[in-house]
Amino acid sequence: MKKYIVLQTDFGTEWPFVSTMKGVIKQVDSDLEIFDSCHQIAPFSILEASQQLNYIAPFWSKNTVFVSVVDPGVGTDRKASCFLLNNGQYVISPDNGSLTHLYHSVGIAEARQIREDLRWPGAEDVSVFHGRDIFAYAAALLASGQLSFEQIGERYDDIILLDERYLKAEISAKQCTGIVTNVSDHFGSIVLSIDVRQFLKAGYSYGEQLEVMLENKDGVYFQKRVPYVHTFGDVGIGECLLFNSSSGYLSLGINQGSFRDEFAVRTGLEQKVTLKR
Repeated sequence: MKKYIVLQTDFGTEWPFVSTMKGVIKQVDSDLEIFDSCHQIAPFSILEASQQLNYIAPFWSKNTVFVSVVDPGVGTDRKASCFLLNNGQYVISPDNGSLTHLYHSVGIAEARQIREDLRWPGAEDVSVFHGRDIFAYAAALLASGQLSFEQIGERYDDIILLDERYLKAEISAKQCTGIVTNVSDHFGSIVLSIDVRQFLKAGYSYGEQLEVMLENKDGVYFQKRVPYVHTFGDVGIGECLLFNSSSGYLSLGINQGSFRDEFAVRTGLEQKVTLKR
């Protein structure tokens, strides 16, 4: 049985780069099924790439090859890799931290560095588009059965992972401190590093008004009491809310508005969030 290929990138869709990746895949095997996950990941955000992979993986079968290309180190000595997950899925990606969340949630059974000769013919002198020339090509060979996982390249163990501060917030009954981890929501809500299960376990409940503070290296840029509710319709249009995102983390949004754009929110360790009772 041929495997599905699911693509995620930070390329956007306003130019033809994603299309050329699909073209390479179809030339390897025209019967392969290709699906788009997201191409609007914030440029260069390895953190968002890791989060999005972790979000989509449970909804796909083990006959899936994910191709994740958020690759600020393209053309450098960072590894181009194929990962076998414990659940039987594969991820083809630069080894730059993009599998951090999956490493902790699913587990990586094995990692292999893609062989130097596995490159789209004619692209040997191009060093800036490995998404097309290496990742899409290797994914097509693997998914079509023309190449086994073991034939992709040498096994290695030193997988690159993001700092655990990206994943773990400090949660207590009085206060939660974490960071902004994702701003790519189409409607402008932002995702925090606060795990919903841990948040509820600490005793927080729907209807509470929590003081929310966002700050970066320039200081505090948002500070307001915000209700923790089930959904957008629980507050008035234009009002802020805290809610459980479908990713399993706490989110901050505006009913029929973009919190991200309203407050120019970005992601990273310096983008701190504090919730207080």
